[in-house]
Amino acid sequence: MSAKSPASLSGRVALVTGGVGGIGTAICERLSAEGATVYAADISGDPGSVPAQVLHAECDVSSEASVTNVMQRINTEQSRLDILVNAAGIEIEKTVEETSLEEWNRIFAINVTGTFLTCKHGLALMRQVGGGSIINFGSYDGFIADPGLAAYCATKGAVHALTRALACDHGPDNIRVNAICPGYIDTPMLQSFFGSSGDIDSLKNEVRRVHPIGRYGTPEDVANLVNWLAGDEARYASGQLWVLDGGLTAQAQQMRL
Repeated sequence: MSAKSPASLSGRVALVTGGVGGIGTAICERLSAEGATVYAADISGDPGSVPAQVLHAECDVSSEASVTNVMQRINTEQSRLDILVNAAGIEIEKTVEETSLEEWNRIFAINVTGTFLTCKHGLALMRQVGGGSIINFGSYDGFIADPGLAAYCATKGAVHALTRALACDHGPDNIRVNAICPGYIDTPMLQSFFGSSGDIDSLKNEVRRVHPIGRYGTPEDVANLVNWLAGDEARYASGQLWVLDGGLTAQAQQMRL
């Protein structure tokens, strides 16, 4: 029998917010396959798309009561939390002038406050077992901006800064904190961004063309990086913003004109 891989997550407990979404489901499946006990937290009460081996937890990340309820459940059932993945998020496709205050507050409540609340109430569970790994979700839009995504870009910049602050404050507790910053990932959110008018196939092909590797990402690509950051092979990785965009932001775009 071969020795267990050092990347194995056997015996660990993971909470994935947005766990019923495209990226979230792929993350849940990968962490579970690596041996972790996984809770998929999502505002949806329908666990239909959650893999059979993954536990469903209804949760509104913008509600402190909802977040604390999930943490209390995990503490009661598992007495530990080793991995926290903050994948819940929404996108508003508007400029600042077009964005209402209600929309601005809503996207910050989910993308930023939700990350704050799960980290705030998950840290104690990690500390009591000697450490853990928190993986937040930023975006390449936290570094550069796509047109018409002003509020979304602002939330991702906030998540980037919060990630670094958490890593500094809780490194002494052996809690590592990183953010994954995806580019174009093939999810329902990306399809919404493409819209439904005009020549969508031509637009999709153009988006693929501007990537040095010739395609946009898949949820499984993201789950691979989450898995590495969650495990012991990444034990020295903390406070970093991991851009996962197929080389998109490494190039000068005007050279493709």
